[in-house]
Amino acid sequence: MLRFSSLFASVFVLIILNSCKKSEEPIVTEPKLIIKINVDPDQERLGNDGSPAAIPVGNAGQDPSFNLISAHYLEFAPNAFTPLGDGEILYHAPETTSGGASAIDFDQSKIVEPGEIFLSVPLEDVQPGTYEWVRLSLSYQNYDVSLNFGGNTFTATLASFVGFNTYITNYTIKNESVVVNENKLQGYFGFESIGGVVTGQVPQGAITVPNPLFNSSPIPSGSCVVTGKYASPLVISGNETQDITVTMSLSTNKSFEWKDSNGNGKWDVEVGSAEEVVDMGLRGLIPVIE
Repeated sequence: MLRFSSLFASVFVLIILNSCKKSEEPIVTEPKLIIKINVDPDQERLGNDGSPAAIPVGNAGQDPSFNLISAHYLEFAPNAFTPLGDGEILYHAPETTSGGASAIDFDQSKIVEPGEIFLSVPLEDVQPGTYEWVRLSLSYQNYDVSLNFGGNTFTATLASFVGFNTYITNYTIKNESVVVNENKLQGYFGFESIGGVVTGQVPQGAITVPNPLFNSSPIPSGSCVVTGKYASPLVISGNETQDITVTMSLSTNKSFEWKDSNGNGKWDVEVGSAEEVVDMGLRGLIPVIE
């Protein structure tokens, strides 16, 4: 009787295990379009029209060391004549009128480290087609730069808002928090260093936004829609079985620029003030299909 019970128990366990195996369904992973944002100080430095641009006489610049970055808008464009907004819009960050005019809602912005995944979209939700260009609107940058104070070099962390208009309740630069509770136009920034926190505003229209399609497909003034071309067009068939990853490589080649009043090539800062910052715009975009 004992042997029979043991045999019965063993058969019962085998039946249960076999049933479990049969009921397990294979996990199906839908292919995705994965977007990463990265920065490259060695990438070519471009001007607003997409042509190579040197630092103007009387100014100086440096390659900032990025901590964080955010974008407001992403669009794939089929060709050079596709008007802004008529391509495949993949992302548009939340906006708000809490500060009056419509503005990017900084509290809801997605902020990532360079090289991280910024966006993941099922490929079935992307319109099949051939895309030659990318438009990426940057909104926020957080990076470290060098400053000169009393003949010594220090590191400052800078929070830079380059979107067309941003509603900010508060933001943290590195350790210090700044309360705003209003809209700030493109070019607002705050930096934190040994002297505490200083805020400022780049002159209106001074932020560089490279657009090689300057003539065929312009962008609105005051936006930060950087335009870049694929080395080979991105083709989405609609029948993909694997992920497609595209890295938005942004040029940070001397992207932090200031008026070099004394010509020493250093960003000179005194207590409560600094040499005037004139530009913080990214200096070009190369979309790379991985």
